[in-house]
Amino acid sequence: MKILCFSDLHCDTEAARNLVELAKSADVVIGAGDFANRHQGLNLTLDILAEITQPAVLVPGNGETAEELRAGAAGWKSARVLHGEGCEIDGVPFWGVGGGIPVTPFGDWSYDFDEQEAARLLAGCKENGVLVVHSPPLDTVDSDSAGRVRGSQAIRDTLLTCQPKLAVCGHIHSDWGKQMMLNNTQILNAGPRGVWMTID
Repeated sequence: MKILCFSDLHCDTEAARNLVELAKSADVVIGAGDFANRHQGLNLTLDILAEITQPAVLVPGNGETAEELRAGAAGWKSARVLHGEGCEIDGVPFWGVGGGIPVTPFGDWSYDFDEQEAARLLAGCKENGVLVVHSPPLDTVDSDSAGRVRGSQAIRDTLLTCQPKLAVCGHIHSDWGKQMMLNNTQILNAGPRGVWMTID
C-alpha cells in the first residue's frame, strides 16, 4: 500500500494543489491535522483537496475541531474523518485521533486533550494497522525549535502496546519530515509537502 502523508497545511493552498497532483499515484492519502489556522480558513485547503479521489483518512489538528473538519470535508467524497474511531481500507485497519495532546500552551482556541482523554480515544487502535494522530508520540519526532520534547505519553504507550505498522503525525513543525522506528512501528512527522510511505 503506497500512502501519501501530510499534515499542517495551515491554509496553504499551493501545498494543497501539490498534494492533489501527488495523490494521483497513491493508494491512500493521510492528512494528519491542522488544515486551518485557529479555526479560520478551513475550506481554503479542503475545497482543493476534495479533488483527490483516492481513499483519504483525516484527523483534526489543534486548529480545527472534529466537527469543523467533518463539516468542511463533506464535499470530499473519498475522505473519512476519524477522531476516536477507525475504518478499514483494503484490509488494513486505520485508527485516528486528532487535537493537541497533551494540552498545548496556546490557550482556549486550541483543540486539545489531556493524556487521560487521549488514552480513551486511542483505545481502539489495532495491531499491524495505521495510526493517524495530529500530535506525535513522546520522545520521537516531537522536538520543538528549542529542543524540548512535546509529544504525548498516551500515544507512545499505544504504539508500544498495539505496534501498528505506521504512525503518522504532525503538529511539531521543527520535526517535519523526520522519521524513526519505535519497536515495529515506523513513525513519521509528515509536514505539508507530502511524504510517501509504503506498508505491506
